[in-house]
Amino acid sequence: MLAQSGTYNTPFEQNNQVTATYAECMNFYKKLDLGYDRMRLIEYGPTDSGHPLHLAVVSMSGEFDPVKLRAQGKLILLVNNAIHPGEPEGVDASMVLCRDLVQKQDYRPILENVVVAFIPMYNIDGALNRGCCSRANQNGPEEYGFRGNARNLDLNRDFIKCDTRNARSFNQLFNEWQPDVLVDNHTSNGADYQYTMTLLATQTDKLGSLLGSYMRRVMLPRLYQRMEAMGQPMCPYVNEFKDTPADGIYAFYDPPRFSSGYAALHHCIGLVPETHMLKPFPQRVKATYDFMSALVQELSVERQRIKQVRKDAVQAALHLEYANLDWRADEQRADTILFKGYEGRYKPSEVTGLDRLWYDRSAPYEKPIPFWSRMEPSIQVLKPAAYIIPQAYHEVIELLQMNGVQFRRLTADAEPEVELYRILQYDTRDAYEGHYLHYDIQVEKEKMRWPYRKGDYVAVTDQPAVRFLMETIEPQGVDSYFAWNYFDGILGQKEYFSPYVFEDIAAQFLKENPAVKAELEAKRKAEPEFAKSQWAQLFWVYKKTQFFEPTVNLYPVGRVFNLEGLGLE
Repeated sequence: MLAQSGTYNTPFEQNNQVTATYAECMNFYKKLDLGYDRMRLIEYGPTDSGHPLHLAVVSMSGEFDPVKLRAQGKLILLVNNAIHPGEPEGVDASMVLCRDLVQKQDYRPILENVVVAFIPMYNIDGALNRGCCSRANQNGPEEYGFRGNARNLDLNRDFIKCDTRNARSFNQLFNEWQPDVLVDNHTSNGADYQYTMTLLATQTDKLGSLLGSYMRRVMLPRLYQRMEAMGQPMCPYVNEFKDTPADGIYAFYDPPRFSSGYAALHHCIGLVPETHMLKPFPQRVKATYDFMSALVQELSVERQRIKQVRKDAVQAALHLEYANLDWRADEQRADTILFKGYEGRYKPSEVTGLDRLWYDRSAPYEKPIPFWSRMEPSIQVLKPAAYIIPQAYHEVIELLQMNGVQFRRLTADAEPEVELYRILQYDTRDAYEGHYLHYDIQVEKEKMRWPYRKGDYVAVTDQPAVRFLMETIEPQGVDSYFAWNYFDGILGQKEYFSPYVFEDIAAQFLKENPAVKAELEAKRKAEPEFAKSQWAQLFWVYKKTQFFEPTVNLYPVGRVFNLEGLGLE
């Protein structure tokens, strides 16, 4: 059925100071679904709001099965909107673009190669919590949603820990569609400058040598050129700088908790358009539309190369010797970019009386600045042949399976030789997104035979999901499941001693172990506070005896280097 042009106006097009409500947005997509065979609105899993997550898919062939679309060689672009509903440009721009894709003849040849799938509103919970004033630094619209979801969680920190139904439904949707490119639309905070659109891209070194090199050398330069030709000059996301952007800017480090970092674990190119919060809302919506339109055109041209590079990247990951778990900026390598900014100046604050930064819009400049876009790994680990995960950690296993990790099961109890980590040290953040996130995690390896049970899960690393597996299951990973508290049970000691009973046991132990006694005496001399504490000394001895629990701080996931004799189903 062919709809008439002009009968699908959005709320934004009727009043460019408003953004669509959740009901208006969904009614719009439902209307498009009824009007066009080339567009289908698909219901996915639940969200914390009680409303289901939806996906609006534009497929020129009328095929909406992602498996068949991939088999046909289609490139799949997934566009995510309203992860932060107070940053709503993507919602309105996507509604207009989705309509134009099915209506306008100019897009038809482009869509022979590309399937575009829109999540109309991801954080439905936050979108329903509308108001005027939660974004103090933002220029419109009149009302908008709230950053936190129904549980006051930031969904752009939840892709790995998956506390919300939103994130679980997204994980399932993402892994069913396996997009080649992800766009996650946002609005920036921070410095003032001349650009309406800035772009946060998956950090190229972290993405890997094949995909990263393609992005850095081909895709990003061409997107910048396309936007320039459309009258939308663009610069890298301005997030971190030394004083003002004039001194140079750093590329954003996007670990897997963020959308683009999550996409990287699946060898998917992640692009996060960040419009400038101080530009007028209509200008921001137009820039977001133009970016997505430019991207769709670029993807149509580059479809075959992108799909091949992604395929090669997956194969390369299977043969990597080491996994990189964390990254730091490479201060020795800086690109030079031409930046259009405003002079940053200081003047006395009318509030505090102290010097405050302000940007002088009467003093624009255009000059070369350093852009530290390269990173180097700060933590590397040798890839084992497999991991054994005790079935008791069913939440971890479920999250891994949701993200494409394949498992086999032990067919009988076994005591294989494995490499286990002992957690030596870690710091913990104050309450953060519903957790107490561990960081700066220090471990030591211990080789031993360790008992595992029939039914425990074995994940070999020779599988396409190896990056997701290693970066979440290796405890030192910045967004590992250990970091997100899924293994905190190992950090608690379960049995202790009564000092008056253990005194005699400890005395006998020291008589039988003179080397330990000498070590204790040396420690007392070197540490006066230790020497004053009965409990500290007894506990020190206790840890040397057979009574101390061997599982304290012992990470239970076994790193296996020889699969022979494991007995796998």
